[in-house]
Amino acid sequence: MIHVLKGDITKITADAIVNAANTSLMGGGGVDGAIHRTGGPEILEACRKIVARQGGCETGAAVITTAGRLPATYVIHTVGPVWNGGHKQEAAKLQACYTHSLELAAAHQCRSIAFPGISTGIYGYPKKEAAAVAVAAVKTFLVQPSSIDEVLFVCFDAAYEQFIRQELSG
Repeated sequence: MIHVLKGDITKITADAIVNAANTSLMGGGGVDGAIHRTGGPEILEACRKIVARQGGCETGAAVITTAGRLPATYVIHTVGPVWNGGHKQEAAKLQACYTHSLELAAAHQCRSIAFPGISTGIYGYPKKEAAAVAVAAVKTFLVQPSSIDEVLFVCFDAAYEQFIRQELSG
């Protein structure tokens, strides 16, 4: 089941929430900063261990940590692409963010996962195009059996919410 809501992802109760992270995993602005601030130091500490082990997170990849004080069990950190006009495999990289996040959630037996608008903030990915990639990736994943039975698209702004709803109804 797929749900759409406008709101703050740090207030969402789910088994996993997805963080639109940067490659350093050390926190940043937007969703990333909000998740680190609200979740507390446990998330940063877990990210530091990942960085020490593998040196960060590449664009399109995903890693999982505790959710700290967030109302979730896990935070899945994924690094979306910076928009460069659509000519540098941005769509494939964004799709990989959703697919790898879902795979990681399923591997940890999550039943619910909440996504923000990955790359639609400072990374500049056009919201309409990002919504199309996000919905297609989620629908494709949900066709196969997994532990995941609920996906939430948590939209920070009304425009992205509208685009997600259009993609789901189309």
